Amino acid sequence: QVQLQESGPGLVKPSQTLSLTCTVSGGSITTNYFYWNWIRRPPEKGLEWIGNILYSGTTYYSPSLESRTSISRDTSKNQFTLQLSSATPEDTAVYFCARADNTWGLDEYDSWGLGTQVTVSS
Repeated sequence: QVQLQESGPGLVKPSQTLSLTCTVSGGSITTNYFYWNWIRRPPEKGLEWIGNILYSGTTYYSPSLESRTSISRDTSKNQFTLQLSSATPEDTAVYFCARADNTWGLDEYDSWGLGTQVTVSS
């Protein structure tokens, strides 16, 4: 059973870069055909997809966040990382990493981390 765990600072100052790491155990991030996602839930709002990195290393980002987002991976550590630059208080949210299975082209989310609260404040 694959497990995902988010880690990173819980408090980020405005204009700084928000950086989070997702550590994956029980499965490799290079295994076909899994997609590794970052998703967030701002206070009193719904889930927002930020972007993902595919088993191949290809990345995709939400158009609304693309200019500030970078997702990378370290296959030796089986981790993938989110960097969101120029953070503002509107980036305050619970951040989740999650795996989606695209074996059948359906992008089915089957594993989630517990989530980590990130607050952007001076």
